[in-house]
Amino acid sequence: MYETLTGALGISVQPDLLQLAFTHRSFAYESGGIPTNERLEFLGDSVLGLLITQELYMRFPDFDESKLSPIRSGVVNTRALANIARELEISPFLRIGKGEEATGGRDKNSILADALEALVGVIYIQHGFEITSEVVLKWFGPIIDEASKAGATLDGKTALQEIASARGLSSPEYEINESGPDHDKSFTAAAIISGEKFGIGHGKSKREAEQVAAKLAYEEINSRP
Repeated sequence: MYETLTGALGISVQPDLLQLAFTHRSFAYESGGIPTNERLEFLGDSVLGLLITQELYMRFPDFDESKLSPIRSGVVNTRALANIARELEISPFLRIGKGEEATGGRDKNSILADALEALVGVIYIQHGFEITSEVVLKWFGPIIDEASKAGATLDGKTALQEIASARGLSSPEYEINESGPDHDKSFTAAAIISGEKFGIGHGKSKREAEQVAAKLAYEEINSRP
């Protein structure tokens, strides 16, 4: 069932662990309270954060925390994780509830990102830190390269503020919305400049959502004549 996925990963992974990694709480609830992927997601999130932080620390020895932190926010966010999950074609393997299925849950950034973090947790449990690092950096290496080449070392909100000022536009404001229970909140943010609302940023914190929204708005404004 998972042969194409494990082939793309380049490693073997236990099918039962993969099934758990792709079991969303909506499916678990409708199935009588079976285990969900949330514990694996919790583990994978921590492993992923450490791996990317270590890679940035080693790759950019001259950068201090004020430069490393926004790069990490730009590289590891819900949108980026979801895009990697799409590249791995995880969607067909997701076990989601009928309600999520009816509302396009298989392509929701938050569900895909959570599943990818759970997958990282599975790889770490089965193969340890070194192999997990190799797999994760295959995914994120190009994203880090792109961020570096694009000059993404500048904080996204700062970059947006500067280009807005240079174009004679108003200072950016952010419209924030949150959803989910207190222990597992998700946030969305939209940058609003001179009355125009730009792309929606998603994240597990207000800061992350604002950073993603700022980068989207910056890219849009920068592409205009």
